[in-house]
Amino acid sequence: MSDLPVVPHWIDGAERASTSGRTSPVFDPALGVETRHVALADAAEIDAAVASAKAAFPAWRDLSMTRRQQVLFRFRELLNERKGDLAEILTSEHGKVVSDALGEITRGLEVVELATGLPHLLKGEHSENVSTGVDVYSTKSPLGVVGIISPFNFPAMVPMWFFPIAIAAGNTVVLKPSEKDPSAANWLAALFTEAGLPNGVFNVLHGDKVAVDGLLEHPDVKSISFVGSTPIAKYIYETAARHGKRVQALGGAKNHMLVLPDADLDLTADAAINAGFGSAGERCMAISVVVAVEPVADDLIEKITARMATLKIGDGRRSCDMGPLVTEAHRDKVASYLDIAVQDGATVVVDGRGIEVDGDANGFWLGPTLIDNVPVTSRVYLDEIFGPVLSIVRVKSYDEGVALINASQYGNGTAIFTNDGGAARRFQNEIEVGMIGINVPIPVPVAYYSFGGFKDSAFGDSKAYGLQGFHFFTREKAITSRWLDPSHGGINLGFPQN
Repeated sequence: MSDLPVVPHWIDGAERASTSGRTSPVFDPALGVETRHVALADAAEIDAAVASAKAAFPAWRDLSMTRRQQVLFRFRELLNERKGDLAEILTSEHGKVVSDALGEITRGLEVVELATGLPHLLKGEHSENVSTGVDVYSTKSPLGVVGIISPFNFPAMVPMWFFPIAIAAGNTVVLKPSEKDPSAANWLAALFTEAGLPNGVFNVLHGDKVAVDGLLEHPDVKSISFVGSTPIAKYIYETAARHGKRVQALGGAKNHMLVLPDADLDLTADAAINAGFGSAGERCMAISVVVAVEPVADDLIEKITARMATLKIGDGRRSCDMGPLVTEAHRDKVASYLDIAVQDGATVVVDGRGIEVDGDANGFWLGPTLIDNVPVTSRVYLDEIFGPVLSIVRVKSYDEGVALINASQYGNGTAIFTNDGGAARRFQNEIEVGMIGINVPIPVPVAYYSFGGFKDSAFGDSKAYGLQGFHFFTREKAITSRWLDPSHGGINLGFPQN
C-alpha cells in the first residue's frame, strides 16, 4: 500500500475522503516520479456530489444578485493575491513553466471579472402594452446543477471558463477535473469557500470514465460543459444530449498559420516559436502547422531554427522556457510522430529527442521539434499531436493555403501573417475557422467575447464564456402580464378582444 497522499473529493464545502478503493497516480513530470494519488469516484460518491449541489441550489438561486456578486468579487481578490501558490501547483503536476502557469491563471481571472458583471448580463427585456393593458417581459433563470469536465492541459483556466459564469447565474456546480493534475481544482474550491460561497454550490468530483458517465447520465445534472479531444467531445455531446442535457463540448484542433510572402518574417518566427512550443505544445490553440506561401519557407525555417536553439528546456521551477510533457506515455506518443514523419518522406529539421535539459533525467522530456515538407496525407499533418512538434507545409499561393486550411476536419483556431490589409480581410471572410488571428498567433478571445471553433472542434450550439456563456447557463422565461385598471368595472378572465 502506498504512503503517498490521496487527493480527496470536495463535496458540500469540505474535503471528503473517497471510500471507492480506487485511485490513480499523479506525477511530477519534471522529476518523473509519483507524488500523490487521486481518488476515483464510485456511484455513491457521484450521487453525493450531485446531491450536495442539488440541495444548495434553491438558496443560491434565490440569493440576491448583489450578494452573489460580492462573493465573486471576494473570490477574484483572493485568487489575484494568491495566484503564485496556484501556479506552483500547476507546475508541479502539469509541468508547464511558472510563467505559463501564471498566464493561465490570469486568463481565468478575466472570466471571473466578467462574471462579476452579472447584474447587467442577467437582465431580461420588457415590452409595454403589446395589447391593450398587456405587458410582456422576460427573465433569465439558472438551470440547476451543472457538470463541468475539464482537461489536463489547463487545470485552472478551463474550469474558470465555466464555473464563474455558472455560479454567477445562480447554478450550482460539480467539476470533474483531469486525474492527471487534480489538485488545482480542490485549491480553487477551498478559496471559493473562503470567499463566502455557501457549501454545496461548488463541488469537485475526481474520477475517470465512471465519474464522467455518472455526470452524463445523472437525472439531476442539467447541463455538461467539456473541453478535450474530438472523439471524447463527440461522445460527451451524444451521451449527454441523449439524456436530455444542454451540452457544450469543445474538441480538438489542428491549427494553421498562413504566412504570406510580404509578412515580417522576424515577427512570424517569434510567433511560431511561442505558439508552437509554449506550454510544450499541449494546448488546443497551439499552432502546429505553418503554411508557408513560397518563396518564404527557407528563410522562415532558418529564423525559426535559430530561435529554437536559444530555448532553455527543463524544470518549470528553474526559469526555463519550456517544461516536460504531462506523462511518460504522452511523451512517447508525441515522439513517435518523428519516425512517422521520416517514413512519410518529411524532413526532420530539429529533433527534440535526447536533448540536454535543466532538470532531472527521469522527467518526461521532448524538446521543440521542427519538421519540413510534411505531406498533407501524413498522420503528422492530420493528427492532433498535442506536443512541441511544428510542421511546415509549403504552398504556391494564398488560395492554395486557404483551401488547405478549409479542408481540415478541425476549425478551432488559425492565423494569417501579412502586411496586406486586403489579404487579411479576405482571409477572415473566407476561412472556415471559429477563432482567427491577424498577425496574432494564438487568437484566444478575451473574456467578453466567446471561445469555440467550427466543424469537429466543437459540438453543441454554445461557445464558452462571454455572452454565449451566460446564455448557456440560463434559460429564458417569457411572462405575459395584465393587471386590471380600477376603472375596468368588472372581472374578465377571457382573451383580449380586438
